[in-house]
Amino acid sequence: MDNLLTALKAVADPSRLRLLAISAKSALSVSELTEIMGLSQPIISRHLKLLFEAGLLDRFREGKSVYYRLSDDGYREGDTARKILSLVPVNSPEIERDRFRLEEIISSRNVRAAEYFRQNAEDWESIRSLYVDEKKVEELLLDRVPDHVENLLDIGTGTGRMLQVFADRVDRGIGVDNSYEMLSLARASLEQSDIRHCHVRYGDIYRLPLIDLNFNIIVIHQVLRYSQDPAAVIAEASRVLQPNGLVFVVDFAPHSVEVLREKYAHQWLGFDDREALSWCNKAGLAIKETHELLGEPVTLKVWILTKPEPLSHHTVTSVQDRFARSKQEIWK
Repeated sequence: MDNLLTALKAVADPSRLRLLAISAKSALSVSELTEIMGLSQPIISRHLKLLFEAGLLDRFREGKSVYYRLSDDGYREGDTARKILSLVPVNSPEIERDRFRLEEIISSRNVRAAEYFRQNAEDWESIRSLYVDEKKVEELLLDRVPDHVENLLDIGTGTGRMLQVFADRVDRGIGVDNSYEMLSLARASLEQSDIRHCHVRYGDIYRLPLIDLNFNIIVIHQVLRYSQDPAAVIAEASRVLQPNGLVFVVDFAPHSVEVLREKYAHQWLGFDDREALSWCNKAGLAIKETHELLGEPVTLKVWILTKPEPLSHHTVTSVQDRFARSKQEIWK
């Protein structure tokens, strides 16, 4: 009851209600919200603080900017926020004006994203030409990922492509990356595709800003070769993975294309099954499946890892009893 009263008090102001409605459409910085609302930044910041403290908005930092978005699905406050918004008239003049200004900001993001792709297209195509068509990778992943996923995490999300690929199957998707440029691209791509239940945020892949045991499916798509410590990335994925959850790791098999290290900052020239097994042993995971997608000159590997259900006290006791009895039989 107290949480509900706090939430209702927080939205008992027309400006805060408008902020809540805008934040349901996209993650927005304080400066962007100021531009949309036409109010001073101190006033906007004060309203946002109240909504955040009521649990109706999430807040996260990217560089010098602070972003806000509607509280995540699956949390009580997020459900409350959506119920409140369902009562807001969508055709009110203020809401329509805010929506128009939001579309202008999203359009500006899309222009910047397109320009980034244009400037870097040659490098992207050079790397892609070394291995199998990315569509084949996506087809394999879609064939192995369950039809319904509650919570999906994309570590090193880059452009957010994996979130788009699995959007139709997930209730909630989160992409984490430590590149502000990539996060801007991902956010623009998700908005262009009208994907509202997936979002991206800044984070360290070695120390994910996420709680333990929270995700059913985790994707690490062509990330580990850039990592200083691949085993640490896998261990962190294991921390936030639920028991019986799956981790999909896609990366290069061992190769000798040195230009990838020299020009594109690859830390590792591929990985083999022995290395993948070592990661799993350290992280409490097991390899469920291994796939190869042959390319020239680079082959892609796909490892599907699983997190075994921890043994119950009853199971452990039963195993210990059987072991004790077997010892007695041996010494009879």
